[in-house]
Amino acid sequence: MKMTSDQIKSGNERAPHRSLLFACGLKRGDMKKPFIGICNSYESFVPGHCHLNKVGEIVKQAVIEAGGVPMEFNTIAVCDGIAMAHAGMKYSLPSRELIADSVESVARAHCFDALICIPNCDKIVPGMLLGALRVNVPTVFCSGGPMAPGKHPKTGQDTDLNSVFEAVGAQNVGKISQKELESVEETSCPGCGSCSGMFTANSMNCLYEALGLALPGNGTILAVDPKRVDFWKRSAKRAVALAKAGGPRPRDLVTRDALDNALTLDMAMGGSTNTVLHTLAIAREADVDFTLKRMNEISAATPYLCKLAPSGHYHVSDLDRAGGIMGVLKRVQACLPKNAPFLHLDAPTVSGKTLGAQIRAAKISDADVIRPLANAYSRDGGLCVLWGNLATRGAVVKKGGVAPSMMTFTGKAICFNSQEEACAGILGGKVKPGHVVVIRYEGPKGGPGMQEMLAPTSYIIGAGLGESVALITDGRFSGATHGACVGHVSPEAAEGGLIGLLKNGDEITIDIPKRAISAKLTAKEIAARAKKAKKWTPRIKGGWLERYAQFVGNASTGASLKA
Repeated sequence: MKMTSDQIKSGNERAPHRSLLFACGLKRGDMKKPFIGICNSYESFVPGHCHLNKVGEIVKQAVIEAGGVPMEFNTIAVCDGIAMAHAGMKYSLPSRELIADSVESVARAHCFDALICIPNCDKIVPGMLLGALRVNVPTVFCSGGPMAPGKHPKTGQDTDLNSVFEAVGAQNVGKISQKELESVEETSCPGCGSCSGMFTANSMNCLYEALGLALPGNGTILAVDPKRVDFWKRSAKRAVALAKAGGPRPRDLVTRDALDNALTLDMAMGGSTNTVLHTLAIAREADVDFTLKRMNEISAATPYLCKLAPSGHYHVSDLDRAGGIMGVLKRVQACLPKNAPFLHLDAPTVSGKTLGAQIRAAKISDADVIRPLANAYSRDGGLCVLWGNLATRGAVVKKGGVAPSMMTFTGKAICFNSQEEACAGILGGKVKPGHVVVIRYEGPKGGPGMQEMLAPTSYIIGAGLGESVALITDGRFSGATHGACVGHVSPEAAEGGLIGLLKNGDEITIDIPKRAISAKLTAKEIAARAKKAKKWTPRIKGGWLERYAQFVGNASTGASLKA
């Protein structure tokens, strides 16, 4: 079988190419083997990635043992937690595009026969897949694994990064002391791995099991669990096997059926709202018609069976113990009618087995972590899309993280034109019960970069306002966010969306059961405000973000760069 790598290693005219490869340590016999690109995202200062240099060595050795030639390269990785609540967060979502471009560039320039992607944190996971879809050689994802939860120094309860953000809010209003805050920050992130709740990184790594791009365990086996080493080795060997077989390739796997499966899982476990943004971008890159409307249809049909932090008290380690992602899907399958339109058991996976075969092999060991339908958190999914005059192109809410008392909420707008303004306002006591906090000009174009809003949402929760204050934004949220928080409001303020025309005191209604969000304003009043509104001007001049703001698309289509 002709290999992609033959373009750089076969024939006399490729002697110069082989000479350069020999300089890197390859031997004559290696030219008959498949070249396996290992896309690593190691960085020494990002908890989810600080161990990936060691993972790369394990994967390289496994590739050699399987008869392939490992060729490792790196992408960047932005830690959303460290970038949070300052200008650095503007670079987080845009980094997804840089990662995609770098994967495409290196893989095409060096003609790999297959790819092994070693991501872990938020934008790295979808960024690598966007690039892999463009290159379309057999690809296996094997993440670095989730972090173990921390332990609260007083109560002994599990903690995580979100616990630290909320402790900041609690300390600010005198609920805990400075010493208690310091104790929480020192114990909540105990070691390497992606943050331990069902935040964005873990949500995406779990979804890739349902997409068929990763072996079972990708999203849930802890980074420090010895089982993870075996997982990395098996993933590497599968990549070599797929290279020798010529597929399946990413575009064979990322189909409408596979996206249905992934979103069904997402709704059943109430993943991060960012999964919506990334899934739309992945669908666009794969040329699959997949919309917010279809996501709502999947949400309406899928029960919410597995509630992890920040919405619940369990963590990803508990899910792994209870049966993992295939266990969740096994429970979902049992809940749905046989002709359910959104769970496709015959979908292929990189394991060589169908998704259905993997589900049948799963065992569920804890019926509270992965609940049956009779004990479901709700009969519909943990995420949903809202529509109305404030979001004619949709807005997203993690329904599973909203208190029952806040499912329907009407309040008065208090408007902030940046995340920084909002944080200062919340910590300064400006936000009161009955308010709807409006954070605008933080969308993909307006931010630019669509900052995550973990800091303001956590300050609201920490201040004890979680059941009396709602928040809406054209920006987005961390997977650690919970509460009545509506993000991805589209069109964004910078596009002339109504969110940019709101004034303090305007009445806003959020009705999650009816999937609605609206401002109590007449069409005449909206038109009058729009006529008086100043034209948006970009906040940043020069550098990568100016170009990003010029070319980025709407959140309702995944905030992808326009071709």
